[in-house]
Amino acid sequence: MAGGGGGAVKEVKSKAELDQTIGEGSPVILHFWASWCEASKHMDQVFSHLSSDFPLSHFHRVEAEEQPEISEAYSVSAVPYFVFFKDGKVVDTLEGADPSSLANKVAKVAGSISPGEPAAPASLGMAAGPTILETVQEFAKENGSPREGALSPSAVGDRLKKRLEQLVNSHDNDVREGLKKFSNWPTFPQLYCKGELLGGCDIAIAMHESGELRDVFKDHGIEISDPSEIKATKPDGGQGGITGPSGLTAALTSRLQGLINSSEVVLFMKGKPDEPRCGFSRKVVDILTEEKVKFGSFDILSDDEVRQGLKVYSNWSSYPQLYIKGELIGGSDIVLEMQKSGELKKVLSEKGIQSGETLEDRLKHLVNSSAIMLFMKGTPDAPRCGFSSKVVNALKEEGLEFGSFDILTDEVMRQGLKTYSNWPTFPQLYYKGELVGGCDIVMELHDNGELKATLSE
Repeated sequence: MAGGGGGAVKEVKSKAELDQTIGEGSPVILHFWASWCEASKHMDQVFSHLSSDFPLSHFHRVEAEEQPEISEAYSVSAVPYFVFFKDGKVVDTLEGADPSSLANKVAKVAGSISPGEPAAPASLGMAAGPTILETVQEFAKENGSPREGALSPSAVGDRLKKRLEQLVNSHDNDVREGLKKFSNWPTFPQLYCKGELLGGCDIAIAMHESGELRDVFKDHGIEISDPSEIKATKPDGGQGGITGPSGLTAALTSRLQGLINSSEVVLFMKGKPDEPRCGFSRKVVDILTEEKVKFGSFDILSDDEVRQGLKVYSNWSSYPQLYIKGELIGGSDIVLEMQKSGELKKVLSEKGIQSGETLEDRLKHLVNSSAIMLFMKGTPDAPRCGFSSKVVNALKEEGLEFGSFDILTDEVMRQGLKTYSNWPTFPQLYYKGELVGGCDIVMELHDNGELKATLSE
């Protein structure tokens, strides 16, 4: 077996070069990153440190957007992204900024330097980040250790171990989901002033435009610069003039604004929707297609003035960029996270963007929204017909959990469901997307002791 990388990270210049290294059979760990992504930069520090701990393995770095052939070969749609090879084959992958998982996966693929040893303690410290190192130093000081950062694993007490484990296992997603519950606010961004939630993007902008935001800052003792003291950039007499500190000409600014507002949803991407020229652009196209969103697009590879100008205009240095109603949503990582959390659908709805979803699509989604789904008149707590009440009581007596939909609240869904199910009356009970029947059938199954079994198969 060929030797490893000698404890250094190597930049991959071509797919042929990478294929040759993988073909040698030694463990190879590949990091797909982007210079504009802060998470990538942090994980790259972890990656570099791990390369020193495992010198018999190859650690390679790929700038994802600059090497589309390699990125597409490994279906990279977001960064940071890691691919693990052993004996010339892909054995594992890791998406996202998860330092402890990276250290564990590297140790698993590369193996310990000495049999029976775990990954080097330095890897854990670097992977966990500055907070853990500060914790080690803090407890070292408390214990009077002469070497604050050099505690060996055997010398670490139970208290420190517990705190380290908590820190190692705490990831950005914990903060993201926890903050939603803490603030009772389901989306981001969230603006706080002296620990008090002011609101999200729309509220912050409305407060700014009304002057209320400035008043709130003053009330909380926040120093505010006098706008009159901020020097505006004067036009330099160039073509179209300069619009402000950005340095963009008025003509280019006007053109960018026109493109951004050319459709309710606009994607600035590399390539076209039917022929994306990078994995990140393809991912966003796929997401918008899955959500059945009609969108316009602009190929930034076809116009370098727009490509460079939009980076300045949006203060966003990479592509793709997704805009909704003239507002920048973000790049592929953000759009992917928003889709996973349901935020994308919510934002589209709040901005009045209608998806291309058909009535049949809506019905299929609703019928399958719960394993046991009851379409009834009224709600389980307040049925509005005797037949619906009977079915609700039968399900409750059987101790079954079920979802429900009040067909009196949506006439289109009410009539559509009759056609969809080929069943003319309500209530209608479904199990795993299949129609069980109406009141008479449900009550017959209940009376015969077969209802619970039928809805548990």
